[in-house]
Amino acid sequence: MKKTFQIIGMDCASCAVSIEHSVKKINGVKDANVNYASEKLFVDFEKEINDQEIKEAVKRTGYEVVAVSDHASMDHGQMDHSKMDHAEHGEPKQHNSPNVVGHEEHDHAKMLSEAETKMLKNKFWFGTIASLITLVLSFGKSYIGFIPKDFNLALLIILATAVEFWVGKQFWRGAYFEFKNFRLGMDSLVALGTGAAYFFSVVVAVFNIIPAFNNFFIAKFEPYFDVAVVVTTFIVLGKFLEARAKGSASEAIKKLLKLQAKIAHHIMPDGSIHDIDINDVKVGDILLVKQGEKIPVDGVIFEGVTSIDQSMVTGESLPVDKKEGDKVIGATINKSELFKMKATKIGKDTFLSQIIKIVEEAQASKAPIQKLVDKITGVFVPIVIGIALITFTVWMILGPEPRFVYALINAVAVLVVACPCALGLATPIAVITGTGKGAESGIIIRNAGSLETAGKINTVVLDKTGTITKGEPAITDIIVVDKLSEEDLLQIGASLDQNSSHPIGKAVVLKAKSENIKLKPVSQFSTTLGKGVKGKIENKEYIFGSKKIIGDYQVDFPTQLLHSIEELEKQGKTVLILSDTKKILGIMAVADTLKESAKETVDKLKKLGMDVWMITGDNERTAHAIAEKVDIKNVLASVLPEQKSQKVKELQDKGFVVAMVGDGINDAPALTQADIGIAIGTGTDIAIESAGITLASGDPVGVYKAILLSRKTLKNIKQNLFWAYAYNIALIPVAAGVLYPAFGLLLNPILAGAAMAFSSLSVVLNSLRLKRIKF
Repeated sequence: MKKTFQIIGMDCASCAVSIEHSVKKINGVKDANVNYASEKLFVDFEKEINDQEIKEAVKRTGYEVVAVSDHASMDHGQMDHSKMDHAEHGEPKQHNSPNVVGHEEHDHAKMLSEAETKMLKNKFWFGTIASLITLVLSFGKSYIGFIPKDFNLALLIILATAVEFWVGKQFWRGAYFEFKNFRLGMDSLVALGTGAAYFFSVVVAVFNIIPAFNNFFIAKFEPYFDVAVVVTTFIVLGKFLEARAKGSASEAIKKLLKLQAKIAHHIMPDGSIHDIDINDVKVGDILLVKQGEKIPVDGVIFEGVTSIDQSMVTGESLPVDKKEGDKVIGATINKSELFKMKATKIGKDTFLSQIIKIVEEAQASKAPIQKLVDKITGVFVPIVIGIALITFTVWMILGPEPRFVYALINAVAVLVVACPCALGLATPIAVITGTGKGAESGIIIRNAGSLETAGKINTVVLDKTGTITKGEPAITDIIVVDKLSEEDLLQIGASLDQNSSHPIGKAVVLKAKSENIKLKPVSQFSTTLGKGVKGKIENKEYIFGSKKIIGDYQVDFPTQLLHSIEELEKQGKTVLILSDTKKILGIMAVADTLKESAKETVDKLKKLGMDVWMITGDNERTAHAIAEKVDIKNVLASVLPEQKSQKVKELQDKGFVVAMVGDGINDAPALTQADIGIAIGTGTDIAIESAGITLASGDPVGVYKAILLSRKTLKNIKQNLFWAYAYNIALIPVAAGVLYPAFGLLLNPILAGAAMAFSSLSVVLNSLRLKRIKF
């Protein structure tokens, strides 16, 4: 069982680690992951646990759960907002409404996030005005000499106090909980740094204001209110810009949610039509879809033909023609004719809901590379505090006069410049943007691990049927060997295949039906996976399939027939043989059409440096004929479905990092065995359980797009981590004063605060570049 908890109040990656640590202590919690960028806690339970236990565990770390999503029992995109305490954020403390509330209509998580962003904006503008006044009062004495010194200092104390404890309230609150839980983070650094400058300045100012204290040593120092005020304001600016940018990164989910139709035209039994809310549609309802309207839910066309724009969920650029009996996807757009449909999936079971669920879970998951970052984050802040203490001590011992001021300012600069936020954002913000970009293009990435792994792929194995070919084979040749007519041969073969789910079997049945041939009942039917079928028709046993199944019954092949089979296979056709237990009765040739983009896909994969293979159950001759048309040199032929995973493993044993591409049904074991499984989806028939990536459309070019997107996302993550580490490695020593002996250079804490704020923002902005990828 899995649940997602929306959290507010986090300031850095250390906050996320603290929450995870607290929640994992709860008995019954299998795993807990917090995505700092999306502000979500993703919990995997071993047993049923009251949500309140999770909320309390989060609250103990200083943060708050504002919404809960239960993937097992609730419609996707809907939250349980009951029993939530929003007192601190000005929200009502209790909601007595039902548990499930529409996402668009009543999204408290979104409301609170927007309120938090607005509050950060207000605090920034207040801090900016206070900073300007503070700078004038601190450095412009010659211009405003008419203001009494005591009044000047008193005003500085008031402004600095307001900024420190209102504008910077979240940092002090966060620091309190971090110290309380012995897990230090960014809030601790900001509170210690700005707090040291603030309290030092207050003491200096008070000793200057009170005449009795004017002769004390500390009254000789200058106050540094500007450091406390301006640094706090810069950091709040960084948090505000970061919040806005993070919101932009998760726009893909918002766009998907907005795709849903609001009403459906329900056709009543008496033929009348009533408009109903989309949430009132039931499975089996007959609905009318007009031209230009969104299809309300998943279903099948009941009456009519049309053309549907599926680009918003599958990434297909051109409308797809649909006829009676074809499946349609909710939220796609009817581009041409009015039609009637029968609802087959509603609510959380719809294709769009599944996509949103997968994308949200992917964005909440952690890439393997993040584990290293989390370990570093756990020790980063204590190390920084240690460096700050060493800096203070060294400057007190070796620094010039006034030593205490130099020691304090440089220690503050070290505390302020260190930024675990950039490290914490480096991976998750790229994952959110990358998976969102994929969803917009019909590439459904199951988790961050799949995204990272796909970027390392060097070998792609393409299953022939349904990937390279359309998977819609048709009978092209019928050759009679015995006394039967072509019609008799087709009747027996189609009768045997009428219960088959294999595309080739369906092609035989479709051919018989097109010629109005009546099928006969079959008894003692059995199927041998990857070989063929057998059964009794009018008490006579027949065998129908490949040479493999015929060979199992030791039926002789006439020489002339073998020659015919060879010629058909050279043409890339699959040959089906019909026999009784004694002799061959005839053969049928089946051809499957290549997908229009199959050759383009192979060419693009090769340009990426991929080693491309084709795998199929067809014989060597037929397989190579198909492979030659798309320029694939490496062919694995005559491979039974259960052998495909072994073939993938053999490639892995040779050192290849393998992506297996298939339809996700017969290929499920191979998809699971591969380093990354890519399922080719067709409409709503997607196999998400065995594949790390699912392509919503049947276009194989999606394989190229998925790998390219993964590579660029992985590259983006590495760029983010490089600059985050480089920033800290370079600026912490500078803040400590290593350049002072040789060059007389020191890093002003105000500049340190600005650098800290914009380092996080730069990581976010770099990740957002993924939204501009052109496939």
